[in-house]
Amino acid sequence: MSRHVRLFMVLMMFLALVVGVGVSRAQDSDLRVALIIAQGGLGDRSYNDSAFAGLTLAAQDFGVEVVPIESSDPVGEGEQLLRTAAESGFDLVITLEFSHFDPLARVAPDYPDTLFSIVNIVVDQPNIVSVMFDEHTGSYLAGALAALVTTDADIPNTNADAAIGVIGGVQSSGIDVFLDGYLQGACAINPDISVLFAYSNGFGDPATGRELALAMNEQGADVVFQVAGGTGQGVIEAAKDTGFWAVGVDSDQDYLAPGFVLTSMLKRVDIAVYDLISQLVSGELQGGTVAQYGLDKNGVGLSDMVYSRHLIPRAYMDQIDALQAGIIDGDIKVVDTRTITEEERTAFYADRTCAGAAALMASMG
Repeated sequence: MSRHVRLFMVLMMFLALVVGVGVSRAQDSDLRVALIIAQGGLGDRSYNDSAFAGLTLAAQDFGVEVVPIESSDPVGEGEQLLRTAAESGFDLVITLEFSHFDPLARVAPDYPDTLFSIVNIVVDQPNIVSVMFDEHTGSYLAGALAALVTTDADIPNTNADAAIGVIGGVQSSGIDVFLDGYLQGACAINPDISVLFAYSNGFGDPATGRELALAMNEQGADVVFQVAGGTGQGVIEAAKDTGFWAVGVDSDQDYLAPGFVLTSMLKRVDIAVYDLISQLVSGELQGGTVAQYGLDKNGVGLSDMVYSRHLIPRAYMDQIDALQAGIIDGDIKVVDTRTITEEERTAFYADRTCAGAAALMASMG
């Protein structure tokens, strides 16, 4: 059986099982929406699950038919997934997989009557809506908070070392923008802080996440930010078992280990997916556009910290609030490393420290 036929059969199975997701309907609609799940899959308690929450809420509110589409190889099967969804008559096909930017650019022109959307990268086609987030600014706040907390002996789970860590899934510009924002925020608080970097090379391997986090903790890092999807669950488990702070990502992951998740850097993919479907229903969704979500639109930001806020001095939280206001007002600049030149990136990654971040900022004027 060819992969194309297998994918079509999987899609038809989802159609049979999931089109009735919208039970409580605010209005009837004949519109149909597909959501292609990214690496890590549903159940990651992070990026994919957040998007799925927005999908199902939109189904309930607008009465649209929705289908989440998973693949064991969303990267390798990207073009087939996109074509199969388009050929199945969906009005809107949303892909969460960053690596689909190239296949989508090939597929979209063949289906001019289908609207597509891709998250985390811009694909310039007349029937594609690109969704972008200011992850660097939200991560800046997480890094600043980590730097404030790390050497405070009055806060549980800390040590005397001015060291924090961050673990990415697969190295790419879409992941590095989190890591680099985190570094900049930490350096704004303490230019002498040590920020440790690692990549798990996957988004569904909690065991590797755990090992990397424990290794960082042994090097003195008592706050470890995970940007690795399902792999990040291992980071959070390590923090709980060993007694240091984790920082969650995308969804509010504070509840996964109360008292050991300092905060979560929220990336509200649920809001973006809901907005796309809302605009589709109203007839306002236009291809060839970019939807941007930043601090000003609550597209990114820190969690409410319901399990940790009482442990953090009010003065620290006031500093974070001031930083957020400064970013929104334009008084504080955070470099989005997706936008720098290859020469700037090479120089910065050769010295990915506070000194390197300062040099990058200086080179950009």
